[in-house]
Amino acid sequence: MEEITIAGNIAESVDFSMLSLFLRADFVVKSVIVILIISSLYSWNIIIAKLLRLRQLKQMDKEFEDIFWSGNSFEDLYETLNFNKLDPKSKIFCAAISEWKKSKSLSRKEMPLSISFLKDRMHRSMIVVFNKESEVIEKNLTFLATAGSTAPFIGLFGTVWGIMNSFKSIAVAQNTNLSIVAPGIAEALFATALGLFVAIPAVVAYNKISSDLSKYFMSLETFMDEFNTIFFRQLEKK
Repeated sequence: MEEITIAGNIAESVDFSMLSLFLRADFVVKSVIVILIISSLYSWNIIIAKLLRLRQLKQMDKEFEDIFWSGNSFEDLYETLNFNKLDPKSKIFCAAISEWKKSKSLSRKEMPLSISFLKDRMHRSMIVVFNKESEVIEKNLTFLATAGSTAPFIGLFGTVWGIMNSFKSIAVAQNTNLSIVAPGIAEALFATALGLFVAIPAVVAYNKISSDLSKYFMSLETFMDEFNTIFFRQLEKK
């Protein structure tokens, strides 16, 4: 009964709230906690932005498909889709048609239009746009992977440092009383918990977003092949 009473008195006298643990921590542990908090905020900012962008891309992709398969000519589709500067698929299509228009204009002035030459130029123009759009869409995504892999170790560093401080406190006080040991251990474990709090959402979000983006980029590549086939089939008929 006496031990339980002593433990209860310690719990009442020592504040174990997160703010109190942070304020009691030394400079190194505080730095670790601040780094992890900033990483968490930045990670969630990236996660929310990427999820919203994915939702927008899916909506624009659906709208593009409806317009593209409406039966209009490529020139009409170009005039309709050229204004859309946010949809990568529209930009890829418009880059190809723009290259075709330039090549057609050039062939009238200098030499007959070569199908293989045109196909190569159109394909390269689509690949350039595809690469640029992929880079923009994937921007900052690697931070989630970095946070997911390093945050637990940063938290663990804070934990080890906090436990070292606890042992120093024991050595100085020459006392293993719970009131000496508990605050330092609590600070140390708080750093570990915060590291996991940063890492788990970052890893889950990175895997989810990467998977969705891979499917989207695959749909863009499929569209480029499909468009090439349809376009040059119609061109050969003419």
